[in-house]
Amino acid sequence: MAGMGGSPIIILKDTRRESGKDAISNNIMAARAVANAVRSTMGPKGMDKLLVDSIGDVTITNDGVTILKEMDVQHPAAKMLIEAAKTQDKEVGDGTTTVAVLAGELLKKAEVLLEQKVHPTMIVQGYRMASEKAIEIVKSLAIEASENDRALLEKIAETAMTGKMAESPDSKMSQYVVELVINALETYNGKKKFDMDRVNVEKKVGESTLDSHIIDGVVIDKEIVHQNMPRKVENAKIALLSTPIESKDTETKTEVQITSSTQFQQFMEHEKARVKEAADKVIASGANVVFCQKGIDDLAQHHLANAGIIALRRVIKKDLDRLAKATGANIVTGLDELTPEDLGTAAIVEETRVGNGIMTFVTGTKNHSATLLLRGGTQQVLNGLERALDDALHAVADVVEDGLLVAGGGSPEIELSLRLREYAATLKGREQLAVTKFAEALEIVPKTLAENAGFDAIDKTVELKNRHESNKNAGLNAYTGEVEDMLNIGVVEPLRVKIQAILSATDAACLILRIDDVLASTKKPPERGPGGGMPPGMGGMGGMGGMGMPPGMGGMGGMPPGMF
Repeated sequence: MAGMGGSPIIILKDTRRESGKDAISNNIMAARAVANAVRSTMGPKGMDKLLVDSIGDVTITNDGVTILKEMDVQHPAAKMLIEAAKTQDKEVGDGTTTVAVLAGELLKKAEVLLEQKVHPTMIVQGYRMASEKAIEIVKSLAIEASENDRALLEKIAETAMTGKMAESPDSKMSQYVVELVINALETYNGKKKFDMDRVNVEKKVGESTLDSHIIDGVVIDKEIVHQNMPRKVENAKIALLSTPIESKDTETKTEVQITSSTQFQQFMEHEKARVKEAADKVIASGANVVFCQKGIDDLAQHHLANAGIIALRRVIKKDLDRLAKATGANIVTGLDELTPEDLGTAAIVEETRVGNGIMTFVTGTKNHSATLLLRGGTQQVLNGLERALDDALHAVADVVEDGLLVAGGGSPEIELSLRLREYAATLKGREQLAVTKFAEALEIVPKTLAENAGFDAIDKTVELKNRHESNKNAGLNAYTGEVEDMLNIGVVEPLRVKIQAILSATDAACLILRIDDVLASTKKPPERGPGGGMPPGMGGMGGMGGMGMPPGMGGMGGMPPGMF
């Protein structure tokens, strides 16, 4: 700005500003770029992305939220879209690609309205109304499901995993998912709740995904610490320790002065006695299997082996918690507190070779527990399978908790699109335009499914609309390209995933549309010297000349000859 005398007045220093139409346009463009990045991964025929992080680790996936998390996005509007996808993943565990693609399409349709001079506030208001109506409609399409209907729950798992390396016709993965979910259910206030912490999954590279199987018990990816210990114990009495089995260190720093070999010998004997005392406390409790979170001294291992006890060390806290729930053991924090009442039970504890590694199996536990042992040819295949499994677990859990599902294959989106157009016709204000655009945006889901499967998107969308006049569950079979009843072929999704996807996508789109000013700081953070020390001009001793010293004294290099 220029003042009265023509001199400039600085209001915003070191700040880049975008406002009005430019700001909205740039934000929409950035968010749509993110949506387009994951669009090709949607559906059973979606393609994979190969991601390489800053340290060179490779991830191959078509899981929307994994791709978005790995992308190093700088634009703030694009980050909002990623946050929406993360929220979807956190709340319902599936449908993250749908959120990103739908939010991107909502912004694309909003851009058309902005060019027609419709105010962003009116668009946001119309989108909110359409979102509320869409949720009301999709609830009316829901079908009840029971946790006892295992076949239907398996179909839910299959739909969630399809296209993610887990859909081999011989694969029993969907059966395993349902079993894991049923095992991890708890009842709170009369309602079933899924506890992800109770799901036990172990990965081991080798063989194929078809060799994955469920084990009735807990699997620990550790081997027995001492070669003389038995490799199998029946009628196991299990001690869980979060304290080391070794001589205890003093509470304060201690210095011991040894002046002769006799004193050294006495000191070593005393250390051995303390280690034996620690091992004897474990033996006295009656335990024949020990899982220790900390270390086990070499001498203690010897004493435990002589007593016929199996011991494993450095067992992570999560595994100890799983063992505690399964065996009924208490996790003990001090050896003095270990009593026979703290021990858990299991029928067999056995060390087994799996692939090129060794694992310990705890089976026949006091409380029923199940562990899925995942196998795969490479680490990338295993990681992809685990991500697919996570989506399927949450999808099945959503249906078990709510008891409601909807047809898949783009069926709900087409029905919503048709019904929202009818709803828009009943509105009188400019919101009518926004509701219509919302209805159009929903068609992006079946269009994308068709495109990714190699079919003509427009033809299939028209065919879907025609079929919906007579069948609300008509959707696209991505394998054959036919429009079929999705319930008949078992393509079903949780109602909760659809509702959350609509909410998350609408919130993200509305948030971006309401921004009309972007103020970005252009000020660079102060640079540090090579050693992370003083700013330029004060860099090390050589910069002393900048502190008012006489010429010739500027740093060590400026000292008069003969000083060294």
